[in-house]
Amino acid sequence: MVTVSPSGNTTAAVTYTPIATNTLSSAASTITFSSISGAYTDLVLVINGGTSVNDSWASLRFNSDSGSNYSITRMNGNGTTAYSARSSNQTRIFIGYDAAPNTAFQFNSIVNIMNYSNATTYKTVLTRDNSPAGTSYPGAAANVGLWRSTSAITTITLISNTSNFISGSTFSLYGIGA
Repeated sequence: MVTVSPSGNTTAAVTYTPIATNTLSSAASTITFSSISGAYTDLVLVINGGTSVNDSWASLRFNSDSGSNYSITRMNGNGTTAYSARSSNQTRIFIGYDAAPNTAFQFNSIVNIMNYSNATTYKTVLTRDNSPAGTSYPGAAANVGLWRSTSAITTITLISNTSNFISGSTFSLYGIGA
């Protein structure tokens, strides 16, 4: 973001404020960001990592809510084949496939969480994910998730479906300023 002052001078404004980063020194099945301040308008979560078994997937929950309060619409493709699906009344939001276990790079995800601190609206999540060629699910995906709660998000938990996130996986949370 660039701000232009009345005198014509430009100044750079910081849009992404780092909140927390977790780089795993050993495998873990869940990653939790807690005590998230309500000081921002939106959150961005950046994930670079993988899991310890083939064909696992990552997902997230808010505020430890494991009820059937999540929905997801998925679209993905690899340049040859396209796929889409919709799931309602889920116990978490799917955010990406991990494939080809124990490689240095399996997938990355960018997760945008809008209006996370607003206490009057449901929370919407947009994700962009990719896995490299040579894995079980190569290609790119875009997902839209919904958490049907008006509670402000103060905790985000990432879950590896059938295995662990591998050592070296990195999870970074940023706040977006008003």
